[in-house]
Amino acid sequence: MSMYRHQLYRTWLSLRHRPQLRNWVYGTVMLSTLYFLYQFISPSDSRQTFPLESYVEPELLPQSVWDNRAERVKKAFQHAYHGWEQYAAPHDELKPISNTYQDNFNGWGVTVFDGLDTMALMKLDHEYKRALKHVEDVEFKLEEGKYAPYFETVIRYLGGMLSAYALTEDPILLRKADELARKLDPVFGTPSGLPYYGVNPDTGATQGPAIGILAEIASLQLEYTYLAKVTGKKEHFDRAQNVINIINRANYDKTGGMMPIRWNTTDGTPFDQSLSAGAQADSAHEYLLKQYLLTAKRDQESLQLYIRTATQLITELMYISPTRHLLYVTDKVPSRTSHTAQISHRFEHLSCFLPGLLALGVQELPLDDIDFMDAFDKDHPAQRAQWEKLRGFSLRDVHLWAAQGLAQTCWLSYADMPTGLGPDEMLFYTNMPEQGAWGGGWFAPKTAAGGARPMTRTGGGTLWVDALRSWKRSGARGVPPGVGDKTPVVYSKEDRVRGAFGRDYSIKKDEYLLRPETVESLYLLWKVTGEARWRDRAWRIFEAIEVHTKTPAGYASLRTVQTSPGVKDDDMPSYFFAETLKYLYLTFIGDTPLPLDKWVLNTEAHPFPVIQWTAEERERFRVGY
Repeated sequence: MSMYRHQLYRTWLSLRHRPQLRNWVYGTVMLSTLYFLYQFISPSDSRQTFPLESYVEPELLPQSVWDNRAERVKKAFQHAYHGWEQYAAPHDELKPISNTYQDNFNGWGVTVFDGLDTMALMKLDHEYKRALKHVEDVEFKLEEGKYAPYFETVIRYLGGMLSAYALTEDPILLRKADELARKLDPVFGTPSGLPYYGVNPDTGATQGPAIGILAEIASLQLEYTYLAKVTGKKEHFDRAQNVINIINRANYDKTGGMMPIRWNTTDGTPFDQSLSAGAQADSAHEYLLKQYLLTAKRDQESLQLYIRTATQLITELMYISPTRHLLYVTDKVPSRTSHTAQISHRFEHLSCFLPGLLALGVQELPLDDIDFMDAFDKDHPAQRAQWEKLRGFSLRDVHLWAAQGLAQTCWLSYADMPTGLGPDEMLFYTNMPEQGAWGGGWFAPKTAAGGARPMTRTGGGTLWVDALRSWKRSGARGVPPGVGDKTPVVYSKEDRVRGAFGRDYSIKKDEYLLRPETVESLYLLWKVTGEARWRDRAWRIFEAIEVHTKTPAGYASLRTVQTSPGVKDDDMPSYFFAETLKYLYLTFIGDTPLPLDKWVLNTEAHPFPVIQWTAEERERFRVGY
């Protein structure tokens, strides 16, 4: 150290005979000192810095390469479907390791119904014709004492037939869809008209508790609205409209404006304060925006509730991690010690649909021109506070940043793993572990004495909206917090043994279930932004699927994503045909068979065309009233 001090002194002496240069050095030192004082001594609540994150655009490939990749996805579909035909038909799903079957969704061959429209889009004519014969022969029967789960039956069976009808106009599909809807109708026998959990389509007997789950009671609007359009039957429209009326007129004072998870199906009122963007709630939030789009933007009630929901998600349920600054959306769960709900910091793969939904809203809604105050209760303190937090921002920008940041985290949950495939559930740290105890780190919540509080599994953490506002106050330098690209952190076996913490999260459920949500959002981000990185990442995921999940008869879920090669499980869900492979195919194909402004995909990725209502239909169905 002393030798450097002598060198600096000699340099300073040489400046004594050069006044102009000496003055320049004086000025530079003073400016640097002032900048340092501003940056590091100013109050922490007035500024917040983030890395100047950016991403390197992947190499632009000719469309012929992407067409070849789409062809690879098509061959993957054929491989898996032919395996089902050989070993599992006419049952629900193939078990791709033992080459046997399981009947977990009524035993009517759910793989066929879920895969119909994907076959049509891929122009797999031979497979489609065989599948159509299967649909024609199904009678939708169940033994006495058994019940069809209404939610799953609607999104997979009814949705699959209606979307295939929209693409092909084969009349048998419409006839069978209407037949199934009539057999399911007793499910609406609750006093409120919200559906029971299940129904026997032969006897009309229903099953289900008085407390229903949000996703199961409020994810039928798209299917029944389109069914009403193509059959002309008002009773189908009324089923959807009743759900819309109930959820829009409910009292959300205890939740801050967002739909909770549990509902009383007797009187149609919210039952608790639990909030989630993932399991048990995801599709209900999804259908708010999509119902508005499907009705040619006439359902204003659904739009307003979507705006309110998105605002609360952004301001209250989105957090940013301590060191990598990963943006994630979490849930509020019941407290064990009080009657309130508290933040869990859990992040589910199921929640990875949300960045795609937000991107779709950015594309299709004039977010900076909507009168958002119509969506809020001006006299409700919580809703007014949510709105105030976003004042001064472009709402379009905020929704796009949220979409990009969440999609980045969903992608990294894959890229961080040795298999290249993401876990089903993670738990984010709110501050980083230090020498065996939770604490430290500039993101850690501070006590009055300045020390770091111990981390707890609930509470704590930094809300993304607070980081966003701080970033804006400090000059909005670089990209917004949580939005820029990050480097994957792949742990070695030794890292896992000693308990590494470099990812900002631990894995709670490490299985990979061939789920579609991440590739769904990559598809929508690619379509909305045109940035090649999203398309490139979808291809990497497909490559990982090929390497780690393929079997001689199909594709298998993984028991863990943390070891390579992956350990397979004997399961191939029907949504792999309906969603995962469809979204990958749509991402790679050159043309756009389903333009975002003309088609709306249900929660099982079954596409319906945006409805062009006649004046007579608008009046008879009371569309938009």
